[in-house]
Amino acid sequence: MYKENDTVMYSAHGICKIAEIVEKDMGSSSMEYYVLKPIKNDGATIFVPVENKDLTAKMRRVMTKEEIWALLDEMPDKDTIWMDDEFVRRVHYRDIISSGDRGELMSLVKTLYLHKQSQKAMGKRMKSADEDILKDAEKMIHDEFSYVLDIRRDEVLPIILERVNKSAQQAGA
Repeated sequence: MYKENDTVMYSAHGICKIAEIVEKDMGSSSMEYYVLKPIKNDGATIFVPVENKDLTAKMRRVMTKEEIWALLDEMPDKDTIWMDDEFVRRVHYRDIISSGDRGELMSLVKTLYLHKQSQKAMGKRMKSADEDILKDAEKMIHDEFSYVLDIRRDEVLPIILERVNKSAQQAGA
């Protein structure tokens, strides 16, 4: 169970602070809610029922710096997860976005980034649905990394590339 002032990732909504945990009267019963305040949108408030396992499963503690570095060090060894069937691919990739699993998100970004480069080399463009998923996944990763590492969003990609290249070189040495 989370507590007030915990910082969490909430699905595609991004990083949120648990402002409070409140009990709301629902007529014949009452229900406890996490009151989430997205850090990038001061005006927004998200109510998540504490007992709703499907919704609370989308809440994840924000990673530590050490967890971020470890995740980046594993990137060169991560498999790609490309699927040829466009419908199956889109559903699976949206499930990854919804789950918020950082390891899967990194595999997803790696897969779509490499696919985009491959398409570009052939003079083609990536499908817009894949492009949208890539943007969503990158946003989630960049938001969390910039928050935890206390850097600007535009500094995240260079740090990722530097760390991944360094890890790949060390693995090959």
